[in-house]
Amino acid sequence: MGEKKKRALRVQFDRELKLEFHGAKVTSDAGLLLYRELDEALGLTELAEDVLHETRTGMNTRHTRGGLLRQSLYGRLAGYPDTNDADRLRIDPAMRRVVGDRAKYHPAASTSQMGRFETHMLTNDSNVAAITDLNGAWIDRVNLRTGVKELILDMDSSESPTHGQQEGSAWNGHFGKTCYHPLFCFNQFGDLERAMLREGNVHSADRWREVLEPVVARYRGSSMPRYFRGDAAFANPEIYEFLETEEFRYAIRLPANDVLYREIKHLLTRPVGRPSIKPKVFYHRFRYQAKSWDHARRVVAKVEWHMGELFPRIGFIVTNLNRQAHRVVRFYNQRGTAEQWIKEGKQAIRWTRLSCHDFRDNEVRLQLFALAYNLGNFLRCLALPRKISRCSLTTLREKLIKIGAKVIVHARYVTFQMAEVAVP
Repeated sequence: MGEKKKRALRVQFDRELKLEFHGAKVTSDAGLLLYRELDEALGLTELAEDVLHETRTGMNTRHTRGGLLRQSLYGRLAGYPDTNDADRLRIDPAMRRVVGDRAKYHPAASTSQMGRFETHMLTNDSNVAAITDLNGAWIDRVNLRTGVKELILDMDSSESPTHGQQEGSAWNGHFGKTCYHPLFCFNQFGDLERAMLREGNVHSADRWREVLEPVVARYRGSSMPRYFRGDAAFANPEIYEFLETEEFRYAIRLPANDVLYREIKHLLTRPVGRPSIKPKVFYHRFRYQAKSWDHARRVVAKVEWHMGELFPRIGFIVTNLNRQAHRVVRFYNQRGTAEQWIKEGKQAIRWTRLSCHDFRDNEVRLQLFALAYNLGNFLRCLALPRKISRCSLTTLREKLIKIGAKVIVHARYVTFQMAEVAVP
C-alpha cells in the first residue's frame, strides 16, 4: 500500500527510535470486530441489504449494498463521520474485515464510491423510506431475543447546527442558532425507534404523528403495557386522543395557566417555620378540562419550596396513569434519560454532522447516524459484562473500539494481535 516507499521518521530526544506507518498491517479500530459479530448474530445489515433497492445500472459494481452500508455505519461508530475519511479507512485491515466480501482481499470503498452510495443510491425515494424504517426492524429483532415485557416511549427534539446556505436551515429562537430541528423517539433501553430531520424553524412537536404512529403500529398487536412520556411541547389534545385510542398510558408536561394555579392555591403559601435544607415537596391531583379538550383529564401538580428561593417551583403533568401523584412525577422525571441519549448521539456518534447542501442528503445522513447509534447501544445492552455495560458510547469508543492491533496473515488464518491496555 505504499508504506515501503516512505522513509522512517526520526525523533530528536532518542536517536534509537524510528517511526514507521503500516496502514495495511496495523489498525487502531480492532474493537469494531466485536460489533460486527453482534451484527452477524442478529442479521442486521443482512436485513438492510434485503430492503435497499439497487439503483446502480452498470455491470462493474465492486461492492455490495450491504458492504457499503457496513462501511458507512462502522466508520461513524468509530468516529469517522464524513465520507472523506474513506480514503484512509479503505486500507484499514479492521474496516476491510468488517465490511467483508471483496474488501477482505482488496481495499474497501473509496470516498467517491461512498459519496455516490450516500447521496445517490440512498436518496432514492424507496431507499429513504426503507432506511427510515430500518431502525424499527432492527429493534424488533433485538426484542425477539430479549423478550421485552413493557414498552416506554420518550419523544424529544433537538438542534443540529448548520453552516452556510443549507436547504431547510433556519433560525430557531428557542435554541438561539441557525439549525435543523430533528425529532427523536427512544424506548426505555435507549434504542432509537425512529428519527426525522425537520427544518430549523418548526415547532418542537411538528409532524409528531409521522414519527410516533409507525412506532405505535409495530407494537399494536402486543399485549404488554405501553407508556409514553413527553415534555410540554407535546401537550396537545390530538396526542392525548391518539394515545388513548392506542391504549397507551402517558405522562406529559402541561404548560401552566391561571386555572391550574387556582387549583393549587392552597399550596402556594410558604410553609411556616424555618426553611429546611431539604426542599419541602407537596403534591396535588385534580380533574381539569381545557377548552380544546373533549373531556376532563387527570392532572398531577408538584410544588417544591427551596431554601433561599422566594417562589416555589411548580410543575403540572397530564396523565391517565392510575398511580399515586408522587409516583406519576417520578415516572415522568425518568424521561430525562432521553436527553442523555441525544447527547450521546451528538458526542459519540456526532450525528449533528449534517454538512451536505441538499436537505434529502442530510436526511439520509441522519438515518445512517441513527443506525450506527443503535448498533452501538445494542452491544452495550446485550453483550457487554456488567462492569462496563453502563459506560457511555464515547467511553466505549475510546476503550473498546480504539484497540490497537497488529495483523498477522497466514495461509489459513488472519490473526489480530490486540493491545490489552484499555480492556481487561
